[in-house]
Amino acid sequence: MELCDATIHELHDQLKKREIRSVDIVDSIFKRIHQIEPRIHAFITLTEERARKEAALADQKIKNETDFHPLLGIPIALKDIFLTEGLRTTCCSKILDNYIPPYTATTAKNLEGCGTVLVGKLNMDEFAMGSSNENSCFGVVRNPWNEDCVPGGSSGGSSAAVAAGQCIAATGTDTGGSIRQPASLCGTVGIKPTYGRVSRYGVIAFASSLDQVGPITKDVTDAAIMMNALAGYDPKDSTSLNAPVPDYTKALLPDIKGWRIAVPKEYFMEGLDPEVEKAVKKSVQTLEGLGAVVGEVSLPHSEYGIPTYYILATAEASSNLARYDGVRYGHRNRDSQELLSMYQKSRTEGFGPEVKRRIMLGTYVLSAGYYDAYYLKAQKVRTLIRRDFEEIFKNYDVIVGPTSPTAAWRFGEKTDDPLKMYLSDIFTVNVNLAGLPGMSLPCGFTNSGLPIGLQVIAPYLQEEKIFRVGYAYEHATEWHRKRPSHLKM
Repeated sequence: MELCDATIHELHDQLKKREIRSVDIVDSIFKRIHQIEPRIHAFITLTEERARKEAALADQKIKNETDFHPLLGIPIALKDIFLTEGLRTTCCSKILDNYIPPYTATTAKNLEGCGTVLVGKLNMDEFAMGSSNENSCFGVVRNPWNEDCVPGGSSGGSSAAVAAGQCIAATGTDTGGSIRQPASLCGTVGIKPTYGRVSRYGVIAFASSLDQVGPITKDVTDAAIMMNALAGYDPKDSTSLNAPVPDYTKALLPDIKGWRIAVPKEYFMEGLDPEVEKAVKKSVQTLEGLGAVVGEVSLPHSEYGIPTYYILATAEASSNLARYDGVRYGHRNRDSQELLSMYQKSRTEGFGPEVKRRIMLGTYVLSAGYYDAYYLKAQKVRTLIRRDFEEIFKNYDVIVGPTSPTAAWRFGEKTDDPLKMYLSDIFTVNVNLAGLPGMSLPCGFTNSGLPIGLQVIAPYLQEEKIFRVGYAYEHATEWHRKRPSHLKM
């Protein structure tokens, strides 16, 4: 196996035994990037020179230490929504095309502190708005399993890069499923932690009450290692939870005998692809075979998740994106002769169609006369959705179901129908509305060779339960070991 296809924990073991060096891993990563990046287009910015320097420094530390952090010398990449001091951060929007941040996001600093090696910034849907990664102003990302298909969004670049071996792990953000859905479509593991568990300081905001940072990795063990580095209280983020952070790797045990697992009947609704349904039901049987007790439950308000999400998310987006006006932030039209025209032209030129659509939707639902009818009512429905989950967790440890109703689809298949596109997040948005932690991990493939994802949802701040169930499932299956074979050098 090429080093770039290995996991964090496999590489850490080899580094500890002095069998490889960090510079060897970086060589393998950039060999893969140079070979396939023109086809996959997962990166916006590559930092090869910086990566080689950081790898050399890591090797020096490894030479002098016997017990070092599992992320020391491991090449990772950041979604281009994380601010990085002195390094271009675009959010894949023309309006931030040449933005150089003056400071670094807390999560990126945490990873730096562990000794990771940054290989670049990753492509994404503009301002994290999208389910297919077709909304980037720099062009689409292609799914490594089938380059005619989307990788999912908005963290499509992150998931595609990990699946393709262009980095060992990556960061993403999840507002309505933007980590879990691309993880499902690319065959990686993606975690959306409890809201407030990971700092959002220095992460460009889309919808502040929903956004959450998390890792995308090749397996559950790597996800636990990344979460150990990312999670924790940050006084710079007013929404950060000041709660103890456990060592997530200690939850990695294969035994789930007696665990109670809930399967919502609403997750097997009309529209669910039969191949996805078959794979997920087989996964539930696997968990049963490991000794778990499975029961059917109901999430009666789940059908209202998509409209509720798009009212709240667009309302918050229209407010957050007001700052990009050509004066405070962002691209400025230089031909305008007066202020209003300058605002209009700057935002017209700077934002793409999907961002404009969501700003208009959000402005409408917040406008006088419509606030009570839409925004206030959506907040009430959000409470009902949260209570549905809380009721189930009185009797069950976790909830499982499909991550996405379909496997990856072909480019252009849903772009003319925004509603059809929004429905691809139907199984993930409610988790964000409730603020719960969720994980997607590989659980099978379609007949055409596209990955299928299993979603595991846990109560607030109980990510350990996700890791326990996910690890036990991985221990009993081989799906997480599969890589896109046609990319091998």
